[in-house]
Amino acid sequence: MSCPKRARRSCACACRTLWAYGPCYGSAATPSGAGTRSRGWGRIGCGSPSATVRPTTPCWRCSVSSASDSPPSPPWDDAERAAVYRAIAERRDMRDGFRPDAVDDAVLTRVLEAAHRAPSVGLTQPWDFLIIRDRAKRERIRALAERQRALYATTLPPARAARFDGLKVEAIREAPVNIVVTCDPTRGGRNPLGRHVQPKTAQYSVACAVENLWLAARAEGLGAGWVSFFDERELADELGLPAHIEIIAYLCVGHVTAFPPAPMLALTGWARRRPLAWAVHDEAYGRRGLPGEDTVNLIEQTIAGIAPPDEDAIRDARDHQARLTKPPGSLGVLEDVSVQLAGLAGRCPPPLPEPAAVAVFAADHGVHAQGVTPWPQEVTAQMVANFLAGGAVVNAFAAQVGAEVSVVDIGVAADLPPAPGLLPRKIAHGTADMTAGPAMTSDEARRAVETGIEVARDLVSAGARCLVTGDMGIANTTASAALIAAFTGLPPERVTGRGTGIDDATHAHKVEIVRRALTRHDLLNVAPGRDPLEILAAVGGLEHAALAGFVLGAAALRVPVVLDGVIAGAAALAAAALCPRALGACVAGHRSAEPGHAAAVDRLGLRPLVDLELRLGEGTGALLALPLVQGAVRVLHEVATFDSAGVSEKDAGPRNDMITE
Repeated sequence: MSCPKRARRSCACACRTLWAYGPCYGSAATPSGAGTRSRGWGRIGCGSPSATVRPTTPCWRCSVSSASDSPPSPPWDDAERAAVYRAIAERRDMRDGFRPDAVDDAVLTRVLEAAHRAPSVGLTQPWDFLIIRDRAKRERIRALAERQRALYATTLPPARAARFDGLKVEAIREAPVNIVVTCDPTRGGRNPLGRHVQPKTAQYSVACAVENLWLAARAEGLGAGWVSFFDERELADELGLPAHIEIIAYLCVGHVTAFPPAPMLALTGWARRRPLAWAVHDEAYGRRGLPGEDTVNLIEQTIAGIAPPDEDAIRDARDHQARLTKPPGSLGVLEDVSVQLAGLAGRCPPPLPEPAAVAVFAADHGVHAQGVTPWPQEVTAQMVANFLAGGAVVNAFAAQVGAEVSVVDIGVAADLPPAPGLLPRKIAHGTADMTAGPAMTSDEARRAVETGIEVARDLVSAGARCLVTGDMGIANTTASAALIAAFTGLPPERVTGRGTGIDDATHAHKVEIVRRALTRHDLLNVAPGRDPLEILAAVGGLEHAALAGFVLGAAALRVPVVLDGVIAGAAALAAAALCPRALGACVAGHRSAEPGHAAAVDRLGLRPLVDLELRLGEGTGALLALPLVQGAVRVLHEVATFDSAGVSEKDAGPRNDMITE
């Protein structure tokens, strides 16, 4: 052995790579202890801290650099690949079915070894694994999780809370082994490779270790469940962790009686898995396309997915309504709603339209500069803050009917800070003045429609079974009037209302502004076949375009969407112009006091459920109608038929006369 002092030597392949002396790890072809150095892949050499023998095989750098001259590395055989993909496909987040059988130490070690082989930034390996078997300790930890579960439940609307109450979210006591996977973000020293501009890569690396552990456990026949109902520092204190150590995952591991065929949250209807095609982007974000396939036009793809109402389900719903213990037709329009939603869902009874999610699309308007409203433009951003704080009417009504509120910044002029419940989807800082030119570029209008589709998809994937339209934007009734006039052919004075309560002079001015915009864009008498996206771009708002996409997205997913007032009505006209079949998913929540809204719902052929002279927007009228929509469907689920209740029908005798209004 020579002096352990560091030295350098070229590799055996005669390249100019310099090799620093260090532990000898040998090569795959050289037995441990042979005193040679090679690629250093795997600890199979002699382990000498200062091996001096010249390498006898090419270094890794030469192997990689000569890749273009060599055939590609072959894939594993079919059986090996199938085993890998099976473990991925059948991995489950287990909560139920754990057996008390002990986990063999050798098996557990193999699983931990798999986790330990995860990739890590700079090879810092910032993870550690704390194994917990002690029952008393697990009881204390479960109490922490139960407290956080109870706190989370208080944040949910009633329908969501009821469903959550039936979910099992942890198996801390039942699983024989609990594993806490931690992160030491200081590991690797001051300047670890790869963490200079991305300091969170330590945590990301630990997440890779968790996934390796999970897949290895599945391959060993072990179930693993990730428990996230913890205050991280509270749990760290219980575990006695040093202050700088972070908890990334708490896993319950053990043998299970069976693995479910799909994720539990999907089986229980809590959420849906997004298709891969929604998540793959080609070259630029938003250009969706699977490898080897054409880039997807999201709007065209969504429209193609909107099916006509299912006639068999419609017939079944009508027949079922006729057999219920009530006089036929006695529920009026609600019977029509239940039949419509059966046709939308393709079955009778249709799914209960709950939980419901309200999406309030917020944007500003360049036409505000024309003095169509006395309210300053900054009110839009201020009201968004009010929505997020829970202080608006939409929040009160949503709490009353058990709906969740999300606010979508599609085009607010101000930059909004991150906040819970805010979806930052800004296409532009408001529209341009539609009297001076197009309100939006064609690209902005298209992107706004696509964003509405994506918001609908995301809310439904998260478990919503009914969508509700909401809106916010100072001067948006002016753009609504222009859209309604363009799509219906009615004159501006017939469809332009007073919005937030303007006086006669301002109203007359507003009518003229609408007329000027329509004239500029040749929309007073729209020729048949005019592109609806072109009309949206000319005189619409970013929230109108997004709401049109929201309707299309709901229809493609066969989920009902309850429309609010004049802004939603204008957007629905655009959606119907793009795809008339989308109306099969639409329920008019109420009739607004705005004259344009009456024109819109009449043209759409929709029957508003509520008429209370509302003109607030936000989604308030639609929320008031939501219980009516839900009640209409619940009738099909819960009301007895004459046969099941033993009640005579009208033709069979006088007993049915007892059933009166």
